[in-house]
Amino acid sequence: MLHCQLFVLKEGGFALLKDTIFCHYNQCSHCMKGEDELKEIFLAEALENTEQLNKLFTDLEKDNANRKAIEAIFRITHTLKANAAGMGYADLAGMAHIMEDVFNEIKSGRLSINAAIFNDLFKANDALCALIEQVKTPDKAVKFKGIRTKLEVLIRTTRAEPQPVPVASVPETKTEETVPVPFQPKQEDSEEKSQDVALPLENAAEEDTVLTFSDNIHVPIRKLDNLLDLIGELIIEKDRVVAMSQSSRSRQNEYARLQRITSELQYSIMDVRLVQVNVLFHKFHRIVRDVASLENKKVDLLLEGNDIEIDRTILQIISDSLVHLVRNAISHGIEPCPDRVKQGKPETGKLTLAAASEKEEVIITVIDDGKGIDSDVIARKAIEKGLITRELAMQMSDDEKIQLIFEPGFSSAETVTAISGRGVGMDVVRKAIDSIGGILTIDSTVGQGTRFRLRLPSSMAVKGALLLELKTGEFAIPLSYTRAVLAITKADIHSMGESLFTTYLGKTIPLIFLNDFFGLTHQTEQAKPESLTHTYRQTLPGQKLHVVIITFNNKEVGFVVDKLLQQKEIVEKPLRKPLDNVRFVSGTTLLGNGNVCLVMDIPSIIHFLFRSIKITSSKTQTVLA
Repeated sequence: MLHCQLFVLKEGGFALLKDTIFCHYNQCSHCMKGEDELKEIFLAEALENTEQLNKLFTDLEKDNANRKAIEAIFRITHTLKANAAGMGYADLAGMAHIMEDVFNEIKSGRLSINAAIFNDLFKANDALCALIEQVKTPDKAVKFKGIRTKLEVLIRTTRAEPQPVPVASVPETKTEETVPVPFQPKQEDSEEKSQDVALPLENAAEEDTVLTFSDNIHVPIRKLDNLLDLIGELIIEKDRVVAMSQSSRSRQNEYARLQRITSELQYSIMDVRLVQVNVLFHKFHRIVRDVASLENKKVDLLLEGNDIEIDRTILQIISDSLVHLVRNAISHGIEPCPDRVKQGKPETGKLTLAAASEKEEVIITVIDDGKGIDSDVIARKAIEKGLITRELAMQMSDDEKIQLIFEPGFSSAETVTAISGRGVGMDVVRKAIDSIGGILTIDSTVGQGTRFRLRLPSSMAVKGALLLELKTGEFAIPLSYTRAVLAITKADIHSMGESLFTTYLGKTIPLIFLNDFFGLTHQTEQAKPESLTHTYRQTLPGQKLHVVIITFNNKEVGFVVDKLLQQKEIVEKPLRKPLDNVRFVSGTTLLGNGNVCLVMDIPSIIHFLFRSIKITSSKTQTVLA
């Protein structure tokens, strides 16, 4: 017989209402599903609690007299303790209880705050995070008893110290001896649970207790993903029906109404997936504090645009990239305090994380007021590491030199530290941004600081695309990489050796016939001059050619296609095994006519084209099967 528990959200925590609901089957799928969903809600709230604690610890470290922060920390630890105890996670509840007792002593004035206590509190919060992760993966061992014991000793010592008693409060006829209370976390957990939760029904009725419910609900992201997938299939079916009935004018009004309803439904679901960037931004208070401490620097973090909304999946993908940019800004950008004072700068460096919305995009910037990026230093380091030659460096512009920091294996650090110097990171940042169709740019001034600018789509669920046709089928190019569409003839194409070029707005840009590119059998064929000019040589004079101008990473290329179809919003599906390693294709979409359309991976194509001259390995790889 399974014993079920009914919970409701009340004032940010779980309140156990009844323990009297029984299930008469040994395995009840409804109960198991309810327990899983309750576990997901608990984990979401617990992780939010630990993030709030990191932020509050950082605020309190800057201002030890911040009573609001102390009260908030006490309230959060109490809530987390009660929630964990109600769910049966004893270790997690015990750890939260220890932290609650520490702040009870701080509130009462018996324990003063110092740097050593903050180091222990941050470690204790890390232990909380690890214990929360252990709920997801029970087999994972967590080391937390050391920090728990250290805080227990601190509390015992504080309570054992004699406290001064005001004279006016001492009765003349009685004297009381203060006896330290032994610290028993498990027993107190049990007592507090019974006090807070087990309310007699008679008393509740007498006091006319009214249950309150939150207007917000926690929904697992997998449910939203599934709902969005269904909406995508609905749109595909709608397009198919419309395409099959284009000849029937009498039904155009009906289809227009269907189009409006499906579009509104789609964007409503997309809107539910949006979260404010402060969900991620607030995590950086702890990160900045820890990195600045390791680097012996003083840094203030300024957050702007916290209310800007972006798709949760995008925020999750770029989180590691933002962490690396922030760590680099402190390690490489912001100078040590003595150096800043010599330069006439404030002793404390300033790091800004800002978000803004532009049309269908979200712009996130990381700005520091440090020493900036010296392009000559970057070029010299790249030469030392064999990434470029000295002759090539002399021909590069300052912006091109700065872009070298994204090369794999590049690092400008003189020594290897816990933060930097390993040559791993910035290339991963660029790949992560590229994977979601984003653009990363750098603006730096020596002596004044650096700004990294991330231009990101607000949603990955739907993307605008230009549909086109090649010999091998229909393809889509994301509009975020499309700058213009041209119609030219063979006379507008210039050849230099076996390379092809055309002119666009007074600039000479390389030209690639996509039929030749996707017709390559192996990567090494691209090194052959004639590999990408087959179609050009067969083109008749005066024949009209369609060119799509692609821009990415400050590079422009013209793609020659057979036919331009239409501009359309598509629902892109990722490639799955065994096709997940196919190069130059990021995903697929299904068109209204039932055909599968491949979505081009523009960053991968551009990187390959501009770096193909470096391919010397005899190892081959299939481009498209």
